[in-house]
Amino acid sequence: MLKATLIGNLGSDPDLRYSASGSPLLRFNVAANHRTRTLEGEYQDRTEWVRVTVTGNRAESLSQYLRKGARVYVSGRLEARPWTDRAGSIQAGIEVLADEVEFFNTRAGDDDDRAILAGPAGERRSPVGAAAGQGTGADDVDLEGLPF
Repeated sequence: MLKATLIGNLGSDPDLRYSASGSPLLRFNVAANHRTRTLEGEYQDRTEWVRVTVTGNRAESLSQYLRKGARVYVSGRLEARPWTDRAGSIQAGIEVLADEVEFFNTRAGDDDDRAILAGPAGERRSPVGAAAGQGTGADDVDLEGLPF
């Protein structure tokens, strides 16, 4: 199994759908900037996009809270998912099947409700790790340079 951890911002509102059997499926794209230096010594910014899928009760509960621009922490497993572009060509792609999704509320005045975590059973806790005395490590990352 390939494990992935992402920190980034939602590029659009998430898309909640239901399978033929009625199971909820939530999909959204996470973007993060990456800065590199060219051979000429100039900095070049790139934005990387990753598709994330959440299933089950977590999908329905997260669809109520996540919106375009929301800063998220996602942990899950990687899976290859080829897709077809508008020209009909098959493109390679990787998707994260999320086990955990944490989002950070960035609105002013919401300091008491900074983060909500949806774990494997769909439980919600706020702030993350406060009850167990553990953090996710997300606080150690500079998130100001993200594209949204």
